[in-house]
Amino acid sequence: MRLAVPKEIREGETRVAATPESVKKLKGLGLDVVVQAGAGAGARISDADYAAAGATVAPDAASTLSGADIVLKVRGPSASEISQLKNGAVLAALSDSSSAQLLASARVLLENEPAFLQGMDAIAFQYDSESSARVAELKRIELLLTAMTLTILALEGLFVFRPAVQILRKLSAGLARRRVGCA
Repeated sequence: MRLAVPKEIREGETRVAATPESVKKLKGLGLDVVVQAGAGAGARISDADYAAAGATVAPDAASTLSGADIVLKVRGPSASEISQLKNGAVLAALSDSSSAQLLASARVLLENEPAFLQGMDAIAFQYDSESSARVAELKRIELLLTAMTLTILALEGLFVFRPAVQILRKLSAGLARRRVGCA
């Protein structure tokens, strides 16, 4: 399976979607990793570092994306990058409104094909939805534990303070009798 890491083309973007360390891990999983020449330059990672990690360094975006089953990007793809994706390619990238519109267009164009285009924001949303459900469940458990603790404290209060109240009543009754006896 071929995994491509193209160079980020957005102005000012210095990040890269893979490091030599992550390339080693991906290679360890059996993936054929292709990194576009200069992809790591903004992050001060040389092509030689990628090659030493086992990646193939391709000269341009077209050869990097050619035949890629998985494409890793930091930012969403441009229209030209989308047009170079093969049908069925998995795209993992952060997307903003402009790339989200492009991805929506690509989904319409490819709706009859077995293509899968997924932005990382949607994955994060799915993860957040799942974690939100877990957080809500933990809050319900916390509320239940709080109610149980308050119940226990109330019961303890009945057992601790009830005898104390009875003792105080006896003492006050005794004092009242003494006063009556003294008068």
